[in-house]
Amino acid sequence: MKSEDNTREANERNDDNFIMLPTVDFCFKGLMNNPKVRKGFIAALLKKDPETIRETVLLPTVLSQEYQDDKLGILDVRVLMEDKTQIDMEMQVAYFECWDARVLFYLSKIFADQLKKGEPYENLKKCIHVSILDFVHFEEDTKYYRTICFCDEKTGKKYTDLMEIQILELKKLPPDIKSGDDLIKWMKFFGGKSRKEFAAMAKTDAYIEEAYKELEKLSADERAKLEYEARERAIRDYNSQMSSALRRGEKKGMERGLKRGMEKGLERGLQQGIQQGIQQGIQQGIQQGIQKGIQQGIHQGIQKGIQQGILKGEHNTLKRIVENQKKKGKSLEEIADMLDLEVSEVRNLAEENK
Repeated sequence: MKSEDNTREANERNDDNFIMLPTVDFCFKGLMNNPKVRKGFIAALLKKDPETIRETVLLPTVLSQEYQDDKLGILDVRVLMEDKTQIDMEMQVAYFECWDARVLFYLSKIFADQLKKGEPYENLKKCIHVSILDFVHFEEDTKYYRTICFCDEKTGKKYTDLMEIQILELKKLPPDIKSGDDLIKWMKFFGGKSRKEFAAMAKTDAYIEEAYKELEKLSADERAKLEYEARERAIRDYNSQMSSALRRGEKKGMERGLKRGMEKGLERGLQQGIQQGIQQGIQQGIQQGIQKGIQQGIHQGIQKGIQQGILKGEHNTLKRIVENQKKKGKSLEEIADMLDLEVSEVRNLAEENK
């Protein structure tokens, strides 16, 4: 694999059409070393006429030396303006974890480092961090340029302009966009992929023309080529490692998710089974209870009917006996004594016969 990369790189170095791409941070930093290029791009960021910007001074990028928290390192460009405003610019080709927190940390570090011990807060000047991204970070919208600052959450009113973040997402810029906006011109230039594209854009602006000349100069420098290609390899290796880690993570995530899903599914299925079993048991119990109740009711009804029938038959027999004995001239007392009944009962039977 390494031999193939070396062969490809050697062919590129021998190719007269070889030109560096500004999306590789080494190339971007080389372009910003040119005062006129730096002036033109910063003017576009600040929405100013380049001629109104008198001086831009490159500062040491101490952040990359003190805080090398990512394997690629940080190739940023730090500029001091005439009014003491500081601008920190970096080209990012790939997303990594905690990118947002890292940007805030670096911006805060630059802002805090302005003051020496004992100096008043009035000495603090504006600090701007500019991230040029060769990937999509904000996937929820199509905005390719945004400015972030401290604002009141309810009113949207800006709280302070001392700290600001500008984010340019090159991948979101429509390829057929036509605009006279200077920042869009620079974004199209940074996202260019061929000498032909760069040459065409150079005709639209004197500062971009200077950037194209600087790009050609860098691309013709053999030592710069070697550094550029080493940086490209580092970026490819990093992206490959991230992709591999992502695939491994997805695989493990799927395995864990499947296991947890099965466990939860079994647990939920058991609960639903118990619940359904209880409901079904209640329904069957009600049905069986109704059937048994009907059977018992019929049985008891028959028995009660028989008993009532027997009692009614005995009662009617007694009525006939009382009536016959009365016809024979027997008194109620005599009839009661004969039937072993109370006189009152005999009287009632006699009354029913009337």
